[in-house]
Amino acid sequence: MPPAPNASARRLTKLKSRRKRWLAVHLYLGLSAGLLLAVVGLTGGILVFYLEMQEILNPELSVVSLPALEQRHLRSLDDIVAAAESAKPPGSYFFKVYYPRKADIAYKFLYFVRQQNPPGKGDGYYIFVDPYTTRVQGLQLWHPKDQYWGRPLVSFIMQLHWCLLLGKTGGTIVAILGAFSILSVLTGLIVWWPLTGKFRQALTFKANAGPVRFNFDLHKTAGFYFSIALLPVLFSGIYMTLPERVDVLVKPFSTMTRPNAYSGIPETIDSAPSADGQAAISLSRVEEIAQKNYPGGRLWMLNAPKDRTDVFRVMKRDVDELSRFVGYREIAVDQYSGEILQVYDSGTGSNADVFYDWQWPLHSGHAFGWPGRILVLLSGLACPVLFVTGVIRWLHKRRAKQPLKSNSQNKSQPPQAAESSY
Repeated sequence: MPPAPNASARRLTKLKSRRKRWLAVHLYLGLSAGLLLAVVGLTGGILVFYLEMQEILNPELSVVSLPALEQRHLRSLDDIVAAAESAKPPGSYFFKVYYPRKADIAYKFLYFVRQQNPPGKGDGYYIFVDPYTTRVQGLQLWHPKDQYWGRPLVSFIMQLHWCLLLGKTGGTIVAILGAFSILSVLTGLIVWWPLTGKFRQALTFKANAGPVRFNFDLHKTAGFYFSIALLPVLFSGIYMTLPERVDVLVKPFSTMTRPNAYSGIPETIDSAPSADGQAAISLSRVEEIAQKNYPGGRLWMLNAPKDRTDVFRVMKRDVDELSRFVGYREIAVDQYSGEILQVYDSGTGSNADVFYDWQWPLHSGHAFGWPGRILVLLSGLACPVLFVTGVIRWLHKRRAKQPLKSNSQNKSQPPQAAESSY
């Protein structure tokens, strides 16, 4: 009689049976959502460098010629805006300005067509202006309303990443895919875990292995190493697409003061228009007020008021006094008096506020500078690699099972039936 298995062997058999069930879950998640995740991951990795891509693909718009150092003086923001106003499309209104990240980059203004009569109502245009000469370098149709084809390449990639070219419904689909992807990563880690304790083998490639083993090792090692970046990137993507759903999970643990995923200042902050129809202060004045009161960091964006009661919103980044990782500051300025009505500093407030403040820097990789951006890029590229290697692994196992199944069927048949099956 063979000896009874000991407790360790029984436990290993039980763990293998459990892992087999998790492997089935991992397989079905990968086959059902893997292709779309590969698309979303690949486009997201590319978009880590979307600013650089714009400058490379359209240097005639984005890049300016630097004057000699002694003549390198920026014109006032009012002069730069006036140049943009002279070139704006008919029926369009100024929405925001993006400050250049380097000295040789143009100011970028976003205009939206709002009037009823123009046929392009809802279209968004970028206008690029040289800040040293106020020369308009060109216009670019960036947001064609309800249209995805005919966009600039970077804008098309953004829409493909955010909503798979399906609008808000697509955004919801991407968020659901993100949730499935988190489950896929977690089940993959469960399946990866070496039950015999051979972690070194689980973390490396087998030397001189054939293509089948190389594919398997690539899948498991890439899945393990990039899961460190994929999990926070996937969660932050869900939050930025469906913030109100994530709020339901977070609010029981901490109060939240920030209003939404993209802003720290609520939309209910209003300017106080005077009865005599006072005009709004200039953008240069708004910039001056923000810089004088909060000189830290660099100017990033300035949003114009949407109506007579809205406020100017100045956003600064790289505010080291707040945080090396999530140093963002948002300043609301009354459009008539110039009074600073509210300031939001990222990394402050409740635990929920701080947690949310980390989401965009983690998703984009900017929280950790160039190393963080490269890691997010690689984790995005890992998504199609994991999908392709997973499918290849599945096909390998299917082909390997075919002879075994055929032999099993032949053994269960009488000799005559077995002969007729060849």
